[in-house]
Amino acid sequence: MKIGGISSITVGTEAVHAASVSADSTKFSDLISSMGNNVSSSQILPEGRLNGDYRSSFSGTYTAEADRHARPQGAAANSAVRGAQQKPIDRTSKLYEKALELESYFVKQMLSSMRKTIQKSQDSGYAKSMYEDMLYDEYATNMTKTAGFGLADLIYNQFA
Repeated sequence: MKIGGISSITVGTEAVHAASVSADSTKFSDLISSMGNNVSSSQILPEGRLNGDYRSSFSGTYTAEADRHARPQGAAANSAVRGAQQKPIDRTSKLYEKALELESYFVKQMLSSMRKTIQKSQDSGYAKSMYEDMLYDEYATNMTKTAGFGLADLIYNQFA
């Protein structure tokens, strides 16, 4: 039997909790409606990023004029035929930015495999593993930016 939306077998504390949740929901709805349509996520977030994505990105990494006609480095420089003219790489382009993201993914996979070989203590929980994974995402991003593996250069040359 229900009386006023509350079951007759509901304990008093559950009714108080339900009323509190309803009040919080109403406050939240009022807050959202008071904000209006002043700001959209497309004005805040760079293209291709998700709301809540706090990782470092590669946008704006290369901005100098010399980066528009850079020579390949790392694996791309080593794989070229001796004496052959290498194509210049435009490191300011979106294609190169996406190639860096793909290289970062491969570096992250390498780091994750290396991390699995480390013996850990027993006090690892969900939050610890999640933040550790985020830390290794940042390691991969920074290694991709600074190490000069050249995988992004190879990818760029294949698609350019």
